[in-house]
Amino acid sequence: MVDRGRQRTQNKQKARRGRSLTKLVGLQLASQAAILATIFATTSRADDTSGGAVSKQELQGKIAYCVTCHGPSGQGFRAFNPIPRLAGQPVQYLKNQLQAFSEHGRSSNIMYNVSHVLSPAMLTALTTSFNELNPKPLGGAPKELVPDGQKIYEEGVPGSNVPPCASCHGPQAKGNEAFPRLAGQLHDYIYNKLTNWSQERGQNPKAPDASAIMEPIAHSLTESQIKAVAAYVSYLE
Repeated sequence: MVDRGRQRTQNKQKARRGRSLTKLVGLQLASQAAILATIFATTSRADDTSGGAVSKQELQGKIAYCVTCHGPSGQGFRAFNPIPRLAGQPVQYLKNQLQAFSEHGRSSNIMYNVSHVLSPAMLTALTTSFNELNPKPLGGAPKELVPDGQKIYEEGVPGSNVPPCASCHGPQAKGNEAFPRLAGQLHDYIYNKLTNWSQERGQNPKAPDASAIMEPIAHSLTESQIKAVAAYVSYLE
């Protein structure tokens, strides 16, 4: 009788523990479900915000921020270091470069801070706006270099395996998709980029971009050839 009584007591205790465990698991599952619901709801709201239309006021505010450095109408600006012209650049090229800054494929703390917070909608609106601009070039390059620069741009440098620049950047240097517009670009900016290509591009090997095609070309051009090409394209409109 004693053993049976003890058995019944043990069975009751097991039953109570089972009910408690079931209740605890149920509470945990309910809590996890609530957390997941909150996460999904927050993500959906964030997606709606990033994918929604950008107001004219928001866009103008961002453009005003950009032209502080890149000059009126995105024409470029000569400071301690020349800041490039954005006007007329292909949309895809601008998007690629902003992504490269965001992924540390290009090195610039300022541009990283600018690029990695742009929503997809703002990115499209901003790059489209700059693509539609076409201010006059700033010029300023030595004009005596222009004829040599034109020859290199149109014919390349066969002895150094340098193809014509026009083959990628277009006959009028207006660029195309991933290839940038060179027409009207600051000559000193082009010179700085080509002479320091490996120090400024391809900084994140895990995320290569289309600029990798230019590395052997930049290394094959002499300093005088770079100056000549930069002078030529800087006067193109």
